[in-house]
Amino acid sequence: MMLGQFDDLAVVGSIGDGADVPPAVNDVRPDVVLMDIRMPLIDGLTATEQVRARPDPPEVIVLTTFDTDRHIRRAMRAGASGFLLKHTPPAEIAEAIRRVAGGEPMLSPDVIRRVMTFAAEPAPDLRRDEARRRLQSLSEGERSVATLVGRGRTNSEIGRELLMSTATVKAYMTRILTKLDLTNRVQVALLVHDAE
Repeated sequence: MMLGQFDDLAVVGSIGDGADVPPAVNDVRPDVVLMDIRMPLIDGLTATEQVRARPDPPEVIVLTTFDTDRHIRRAMRAGASGFLLKHTPPAEIAEAIRRVAGGEPMLSPDVIRRVMTFAAEPAPDLRRDEARRRLQSLSEGERSVATLVGRGRTNSEIGRELLMSTATVKAYMTRILTKLDLTNRVQVALLVHDAE
């Protein structure tokens, strides 16, 4: 009902349990999955991990009332491209779907503040060292792009700052994700923050 008012969005399926998400994704091939955390049998974060681990996965936006640090961290590490709270107005949820489908991460303002707090926390040495080791596998240009992703820059902003076309930045992002075995730019940003 909420999304039916937006002509450019089509709801292709509705699932009540996380266990049913992977087969439904196989059947209907959505561009974006709106995922609740609390579901019977398998929770939405486990379902997000399963969906994002598959080849050519859909983007996932976690839409929930639960915004604990643990839930936010787990959703982002599972590969969710968005984390929105259920009190988000429908027009903003629709815009988040559009933007995530276009490759941009979307977080509720409250969640952004929490993520900034995570970034300010000192990383444990082992996690920091592992993140630095992984980033060393990138070329100098790829590390420059990854660093700006970690600062929340869009592809066009990265292109302007590094004097690259947007297409070149996208090509760099594809190589970065492949080399680091990550699925989206939120995970790249987390890795960059872990390395600092």
